[in-house]
Amino acid sequence: MSSADRIGHLEARVAALLEHVVRLTAEVERLKPFEARVAVLEAENVALKEKLARSSRNSSKPPSSDGPKEKANRRTKKPTGRAAGGQPGHPKHERPAWPAEKVNKRVILRPKQCGQPGCTSPLVGEDPEPHRHQVFELPKVEPICTEYVQHSRTCERGHVTRAPLPPGVPTRAFGPSVDAVVSYLMGIHRMGKRGVAAALDDLYGLPISLGAVVDSQRETSEALAQPYVEIVAHAQAAPIKNADETSWVEGKGKKAKAWLWTLVTANAIVFMIQKTRATKGAAKLLLNGKTPIGEIVFGVLGTDRHGAYNFWPLALRQFCWSHLTRDFTAISERAGAAGDVGRKLLDEAKRMFAWWHRVRDGTLTRARFQVYMRPLRVRVEAFLAAGIELGDKMSARTCARLLKSSEAMWTFVRIEGVEPTNNSGERAVRHGVIYRKLSGGTKSEAGSRFVERILTAHATLRLQGRPILPFLQAACEARLRRSTPPSLLPTASSESLESLRIAA
Repeated sequence: MSSADRIGHLEARVAALLEHVVRLTAEVERLKPFEARVAVLEAENVALKEKLARSSRNSSKPPSSDGPKEKANRRTKKPTGRAAGGQPGHPKHERPAWPAEKVNKRVILRPKQCGQPGCTSPLVGEDPEPHRHQVFELPKVEPICTEYVQHSRTCERGHVTRAPLPPGVPTRAFGPSVDAVVSYLMGIHRMGKRGVAAALDDLYGLPISLGAVVDSQRETSEALAQPYVEIVAHAQAAPIKNADETSWVEGKGKKAKAWLWTLVTANAIVFMIQKTRATKGAAKLLLNGKTPIGEIVFGVLGTDRHGAYNFWPLALRQFCWSHLTRDFTAISERAGAAGDVGRKLLDEAKRMFAWWHRVRDGTLTRARFQVYMRPLRVRVEAFLAAGIELGDKMSARTCARLLKSSEAMWTFVRIEGVEPTNNSGERAVRHGVIYRKLSGGTKSEAGSRFVERILTAHATLRLQGRPILPFLQAACEARLRRSTPPSLLPTASSESLESLRIAA
């Protein structure tokens, strides 16, 4: 082949290649929008996978929302090799003996001859401390019916006057003890109105209509109004408190969405149903509806990271480390450098809890704990700062928010008596969650007032070691007499009981 022919062949080849390049360039330009779309879909896929994997272990979702797989994993525990039940050395929890002065009937049993096989020798002597075997039976309960015979008499002008009822006697057919039992069964044991009517008939032989059950509920709710206001103010002024909230239903339709808030202190637990989960609701729970300004708040507040509480100063707020651990878990389950940062944060959280449990057990002094926590805080905040620089947007956003408000992560180290978790608030709200699931919520604002008052009375009295049923009856009696109702405020005995519980 001559040089001219070779040059012509190469020029044709170059032209063909240039044409191919033009076609490829056009194809690349055509596919560019699809590349962007693929990137978006890949990001959505990652987000959906993470959303699908969310559970109570790595998010704020409640344990009740976990699927079968998460519940199975939660139940899986490493075998300890120990037998079921109480372990050797475990202190017994026995029912105390009934006081001798309260025993209704006493049967004296003295053996006459030896009980050993083959021995019939007579027995002598007296047992100075005989064994006391007590058997309890429930008495037959029948309603106490008091009949007021109201005579009517006529004056000389023909006016008829009926004798009035004595002060404190209800105009209804049921008195304070019935109102108390009805409200006790409805509010504490979450029984429906028909169930309460059936229980009163079965247990007491007392027929009562559904309307009368509702009337008793209303009477008790009104009787608890003043004690409820008092205990709310007492809880708001507590030096250390925890708050939480859960969904609720009030009424029907689109506007039925509501929230059950709770405020927990050392000797009071308050419930409040509101139509909002925003700052307005938190301000009503914590400040009686006052404008949330930092200067008017009082005490240390333990919560999760819900934004409604953000008006509370960080120096007086404690983030729940159980929720923080879930955030760290979510980060640790992501790929790449984000997962490494999450695992390091989880390790520090585990280390903190191990030390904190030793503080509670008395095997580590608080002063030494504070020394240990200084480098741990430095490491945690360094990991959060590193997480901000990661390419993972979700992890970076979580780390940035935590680092911005990190002061609220360490209040329990600085102030004695503050817990690192919000477990007390979550435990308290659990009763309300069960109530909502069984009843479907409340049908009216009046129903919500009853629920928040009866739940508050029950939880507070139980925390103080006081019985609930006598309190309810006394409150209903005070309403009839228009006298001062009993108080939910802690008594001297309940305060000493609480101090013993904390010390234990």
